[in-house]
Amino acid sequence: MDIIHLLPDSIANQIAAGEVIQRPASVVKELMENSIDAGADRVTVVVKNAGRTFIKVVDTGKGMSQTDARMAFERHATSKIQNTDDLFRLRTMGFRGEALASIAAVASVELRTRQKGSDFGTFIEIAASKILKQEMDSCAEGTFFLVKNLFFNVPARRKFLKTEETELRHIITEFQRVALANPNIALELFSGDDMIYELSATNHKQRIAAVFGKKIRNFSQNLLNIEVKTSIVNIFGFVGKPQASAKNTQQFFFVNGRFMRHPYFHRAVMNAYENMLQPDTSPYYFIYFEVNPENIDVNIHPTKTEIKFEDEREIWSILMTAVKESLGKFNIIPSIDFNTEGQIDIPVLGKNRNFEMPKPVFNPNYNPFANHSPRNSYSKSFENWEKLYEKNEPQYIDIKPINSNQPLISENENFTDFFRFREKYLITSVKSGLMIIDRQRAEERIVYEKILLQMEQQQSAMQKVLFPENLQLSTDENLLFKEILPDILAIGFEFETEGENSYLVTGIPSLLTETPDIIELLQNILASVGENGIQKEIYEKIAAQVAKNYAKFSQSAHNQAETESFINKLFQCQNPNFSTDGKKIMAIIADSEIFEKFN
Repeated sequence: MDIIHLLPDSIANQIAAGEVIQRPASVVKELMENSIDAGADRVTVVVKNAGRTFIKVVDTGKGMSQTDARMAFERHATSKIQNTDDLFRLRTMGFRGEALASIAAVASVELRTRQKGSDFGTFIEIAASKILKQEMDSCAEGTFFLVKNLFFNVPARRKFLKTEETELRHIITEFQRVALANPNIALELFSGDDMIYELSATNHKQRIAAVFGKKIRNFSQNLLNIEVKTSIVNIFGFVGKPQASAKNTQQFFFVNGRFMRHPYFHRAVMNAYENMLQPDTSPYYFIYFEVNPENIDVNIHPTKTEIKFEDEREIWSILMTAVKESLGKFNIIPSIDFNTEGQIDIPVLGKNRNFEMPKPVFNPNYNPFANHSPRNSYSKSFENWEKLYEKNEPQYIDIKPINSNQPLISENENFTDFFRFREKYLITSVKSGLMIIDRQRAEERIVYEKILLQMEQQQSAMQKVLFPENLQLSTDENLLFKEILPDILAIGFEFETEGENSYLVTGIPSLLTETPDIIELLQNILASVGENGIQKEIYEKIAAQVAKNYAKFSQSAHNQAETESFINKLFQCQNPNFSTDGKKIMAIIADSEIFEKFN
């Protein structure tokens, strides 16, 4: 009995949709890229409920004929390639012919399209891969897609979609990538009746500023131009000045108008910034590559964001050199100021000038031994010899790493006689030797676990501020902020809405009354949370950021009693050995190591 059979198209399309259409943002990406391939000069995107129930994409492209409109929903139906060789000459965003078939397999889709110059267009309604209606339509030139009830027939996929704020942020991210790659196209994005972006056709720099420049002051002035043309690649775009680097920066690579992720090229950019960035910060960059399509492979992953380059190593070197040159050209890298005093004057070469060989000049009466006594010179070198032993610095002891699998100290240890070392470490004697504690990391651990407990128990200690500060967010940051707002309120923050994407900070956690920059702390919290929607991990990330900020400015443990109380709190923590980012809090110098120093 034969058991192998062909899958029905509807099931095959659903399987393909699992890879191509992962969330509403995938639908927006695929439809916008189709609009670009159709030569549209304007694309409008409207979503409702973060794309769960409604996604509309309207373009002014060339439209489709009645036959093409129907064929577009078939698997592997495409106008982009004809044969295998075309895969190596791709200039379009799409080419597989899977997107529309995958969307129609998991949603209800309405298509209205009319070619330029045609009297009538075509209307098609399709749901779960089944054609429900096809007729002529008096629609506008171009193409109109309406996708409703995404994943209505795949409840498991619909169930695991994130919150509306999270899904809308993903849509905004995909919209931004298309917008940055195609500045010559006017683009609009609406969430319901709210306009998120209205971008007119422009150049690359103005498009970057239009997308990201509203929130960041002097954003355009902090962008440095890069441009290099070689036989294997042309690179152009912009990189940020080192002083504009931050924890949460925008970093984009595009190749032939297509967004891509490329960790290897990212390292090339970071190498160019070596020794120029503040700790835990990264630069902005918007870098565009133009290469021969035959030298890259975009057919790696269904999302087409992973791309292989034939001349990867050479491009890596060209990219790093281009970024370094840009930083140097704008005096970002300090220039070397040579001392010109006493330099040799090199005369300008004249046309009719005669040159003569240099003649040696010497003094025949010079006596090298006159007025120089080797004995006197030898004795002079030992004058003031006793000063060699003044201000002799002690030799530092190397501290071995902590073995986290073993207890650092024995039970019932009695901590007394702590003293500070260079205002950074606390040192005391223990049974096994000397224990050294990093005060700031210890403070961070104590505060972290305290805040985490407050958040889990919804117990906040809030302090009103006399002069409220303004927190200005971008659209996508505001979506994330709304999503984690209950968790931020739980640790003692209080806000008043001032306007669109703008808040006044009217209350702060009592732990942070000495913190100088509350706005920077909140921005760091947003950067650290990222896209993670798991509540416990959000608690941990927010608590870690607040604890780091508090420990940075804390001046606790002044006297002996406060120090002992501080150490007791540390050892009551669940993990007293390491800070929130895994760095050692304490180290033990064993007796044997100390004894060896005196043998």
